[in-house]
Amino acid sequence: MHLTDSHAHVYSEQFKPDRDEMLHRAFEAGVTTIVMPAIDHTTLDSMLETEARFPQQCFAMMGLHPTSVDQHFERELYAVEEWLNKRPFAAVGECGLDLHWDKTYFAQQQEALRVQIDLAKKHNLPLVLHTRDAFQETADLIEAAQDGTLRGVFHCFSGSPAEADRAIALGFKLGIGGVATFKNGGADKVLPGLDLEHLLLETDCPYLAPVPHRGKRNEPAYLPLIARRVAELLGKEVVEVAEATTRNAQTLFSL
Repeated sequence: MHLTDSHAHVYSEQFKPDRDEMLHRAFEAGVTTIVMPAIDHTTLDSMLETEARFPQQCFAMMGLHPTSVDQHFERELYAVEEWLNKRPFAAVGECGLDLHWDKTYFAQQQEALRVQIDLAKKHNLPLVLHTRDAFQETADLIEAAQDGTLRGVFHCFSGSPAEADRAIALGFKLGIGGVATFKNGGADKVLPGLDLEHLLLETDCPYLAPVPHRGKRNEPAYLPLIARRVAELLGKEVVEVAEATTRNAQTLFSL
């Protein structure tokens, strides 16, 4: 069984003491492909170094995370554009809107997302969207820009059935992670009505570890727990979920 972790910060400082061991645990668990979302310039070296060490398994994105947007966001976006012009990346992201922690730079977040939407179009790359407490606002910007070429994923999706339908109608996949295993995570209300072709699996590690590891450091080796939960909710075999979501990721990210 081969699984793809479509969103994993395996270059995070939290993995510094045991990164190689953590990645080998993932490979042994059947997670053979890991797609790494960018955050900002401070984590770029670690991400690219991880990709260079594991070039057959780890693939980098390039983008600016909304919580890294401040009054100097244009400087960060120039660097994103420079890197996209230099070499191939799996996607533009993670980018989007975050209204959970701080609304101070919401206008700048919106502008940064618009710029990254344009970069995704220019480079014919998928968009990986972060939408914490901001699904509607993000979807509105995607809808305004959708000309038939935009594609991507609403990562860490835990929204309503109506929001799932809207994301799919916009031509985007849904990234399903550890929240799907939480008792009140809401996946039981959304996933049973969806086709596998619309789904990707992700850990978003080191965050949002699935049950029974909730509250601890997350890692890609836990992805089979998420796959089993998705299979259970869809009434499918876990192998079918693994195959379909891996195929979806390979197609979306051109892996």
